[in-house]
Amino acid sequence: MWTMGNLEQQTVIVIGVVAASFIGPALGIGSLVLRRRRARARRKTPLVDDLLRAPGHTLREQLDDATIDLHWDVFALAALPLLVLAAFLAQGHLRGDLRSVMHVAPLFVVGALAFIGFMVRKMWRAGERLDNLRAGLDAELAAGQELDQLMRQGAAVFHDVPANDFNIDHVVVSREGVFAIETKGFTKPNGGRGKADATVEFDGSILRFPTWVAKAPLEQAQRQADWLARWLTGAVGDQIRVLPVLALPGWYVKRTGRGEVRVFSGGELKGLLKARGAQTLSVQDVQRVVHQLEQRCRTVEPMLSERKRAA
Repeated sequence: MWTMGNLEQQTVIVIGVVAASFIGPALGIGSLVLRRRRARARRKTPLVDDLLRAPGHTLREQLDDATIDLHWDVFALAALPLLVLAAFLAQGHLRGDLRSVMHVAPLFVVGALAFIGFMVRKMWRAGERLDNLRAGLDAELAAGQELDQLMRQGAAVFHDVPANDFNIDHVVVSREGVFAIETKGFTKPNGGRGKADATVEFDGSILRFPTWVAKAPLEQAQRQADWLARWLTGAVGDQIRVLPVLALPGWYVKRTGRGEVRVFSGGELKGLLKARGAQTLSVQDVQRVVHQLEQRCRTVEPMLSERKRAA
């Protein structure tokens, strides 16, 4: 029969097991925080201004967060079954006979298996999300590197431009016009057909990939260009048109029609400034547009900065 003393002993044992499981990670994290604070007390970053956003800035943050979440899931998956086993053995120890608690063993087993099944399913989905984020980040980095080459032609290039509740992957500003580029990191089917597995057909209104069709990326590129045009028009004070562009790094683009959105492969982005349909700008307009975009994109604090961003 359970007594208050036995219950207290069991609680102490379980707390001890939990503390033993977490004391190592806690000390490790605590030491890192302390080292960082002591280092910052002695030195500070020489940078006083925020930095411009890099290609894939938002995706990189999402990837970092998803990776941390996955690490915690792995830790929980490894730790909880051990804690359940420790609690079961603690009950047997307190009763003095492990056989006296065997009747509750199925409950512990079912609970542990249910938790393991839930976590495995969650980690499987997290792995799929990480793959998608990595593919998207690779595509944005590839497109960003191609677009950065346009600076040799006098263009200004901005990456990961923050909007109201979304971001525009890339914006290019030059005398030839303003271009809003949405980048998609679609993976290719492994069908063994060579170039045919890496070719997308664009008929002006829809994208036909080897195993699926898509229209949403075109609509997204158009919406983002429309938003950027409205914002720049209001910020600059003159009518600014923006040409929507969809970039598909790693794909061959076969064009059988022409629509409002221009579709480029990654390598074709070097010829972006020659695209038809953009609004030619004066030098003064380019300067005003660049100024507004730079103010909007200079949001990245130096990593060693102690400044706190306003909420």
